[in-house]
Amino acid sequence: MLSHVPFLIVDNGAQLDLHLVRSNPIARVVDVRAAAKIAVSGADGYISPDWYVVPDQVPTWNYVAVHLTGVLERRPQAEMREMLDRQSAHFEEQLLPKSPWKTEKMTPEVLDRMMQQIVPFRMSIKTVDGTWKLNQNKPDAVRLRAADHVDASGMGSETAILAALMRGADGQH
Repeated sequence: MLSHVPFLIVDNGAQLDLHLVRSNPIARVVDVRAAAKIAVSGADGYISPDWYVVPDQVPTWNYVAVHLTGVLERRPQAEMREMLDRQSAHFEEQLLPKSPWKTEKMTPEVLDRMMQQIVPFRMSIKTVDGTWKLNQNKPDAVRLRAADHVDASGMGSETAILAALMRGADGQH
């Protein structure tokens, strides 16, 4: 089973806090503890073979990702409010100068109903595996030309990050 979930790394760096809607199939099958994996996608994007400016190339997709493997544990429902407040504060901070949303903005009755629909979990991380494809197999000049095109393409908000990662993919970073 797979699900897209927001999570926060707990202070010690060895655990993640997350929540699932009660109707999520994962929440329904994890009574206490279960093996789990979280895939975290970084910058990614399409690479046109034309951007290499060398013959006989094919299209590809460059990416950075991390896979976290561990044990997912259901937490007591009483922890849900604090977890939701912590998660929303983290993500709302990224939207500044917007006035942050807080649970206090909700009427207590509606908030209580909503809190019963989500379940807190903590994942203890056992392994961290990173994977990436950044044209590191290409000669520097070819890879850097492609990075310049990625940067200029405007394909999405992550293209500048992807181009910077490609520029550093010479094995020295």
